[in-house]
Amino acid sequence: MIAVTCAIIVDEEGRVLVAQRSAAMKLPLKMEFPGGKVEEGETPQAGLIREIREELGVDIAIIAEIPANEHHYPDFSIRLIPYTCRIISGEIFLKEHAAYFWQAPHNLTELDWAAADIPVVHNYLAHIGAKDN
Repeated sequence: MIAVTCAIIVDEEGRVLVAQRSAAMKLPLKMEFPGGKVEEGETPQAGLIREIREELGVDIAIIAEIPANEHHYPDFSIRLIPYTCRIISGEIFLKEHAAYFWQAPHNLTELDWAAADIPVVHNYLAHIGAKDN
């Protein structure tokens, strides 16, 4: 089981940052919340801050943890640990992803998500009290 964190980055208007995986990545062109593997000896929070700095070139502040979920892909399994966050400095510069979008929460369920992120979307919407349709 691989520990993976993801950032649900929310802007001042309440929109959520969604990243599209590149064609070269596993699960090509699927949408996801950006993040990555927690390294040995690293807390999930520290890993998330590092991964977002590496992938997007921005610094984030963690606001809250959302319930984690486990997902089993055919060739690997992950425990996805999501956090709501906000950007505190920097400008987004994609280093791994094909694109990113700012989405209103009510539009999140309409996107083509990586399977592990789908429960995270629903947990986030429940967390903020939004309708997911």
